[in-house]
Amino acid sequence: MDVYQVMKEKNIVLHNPSLPIGLYKTAVTFLDDKLVYSSGISPTRNEEHVYLGKVGRDVTLEQAQEAARFCMLNILANVEKEIGDLNKIKKVVKTLGFVACTDDFYDQPKVINGASQLLIDIYGEDRGKGARAAIGVNVLPCNIPVEVEVIFELF
Repeated sequence: MDVYQVMKEKNIVLHNPSLPIGLYKTAVTFLDDKLVYSSGISPTRNEEHVYLGKVGRDVTLEQAQEAARFCMLNILANVEKEIGDLNKIKKVVKTLGFVACTDDFYDQPKVINGASQLLIDIYGEDRGKGARAAIGVNVLPCNIPVEVEVIFELF
């Protein structure tokens, strides 16, 4: 099924591609255009941070899951800009999520589920679920609570 039709049916709307905050590209294709790698992307909407602070203190688990979803929406917009069509994504290879959190917060996997679930909703279990890591960190750039990056295999 066409990815854009699925997104329309599920009321999933991509944001504008995010701008890098450093000297990097937000997405790069490699290995003869068989893979695309997304840089770590923050939870923004129209270049405004959706949430700021640490999960477990300033940001709830539910807000952090929503932040991870925003990260993935931004990743898809950046990848679409790089490859031209999200239907070219064959499958998710790996998702890597970072969660800025308090020392006693242990639900990093639940936070990154917000990003992973979006891919499953769009691409289904077979194409949308890949390998994954969810890592708790002390701080992230700009005081964001979540950062996500992804590697996709392309048709």
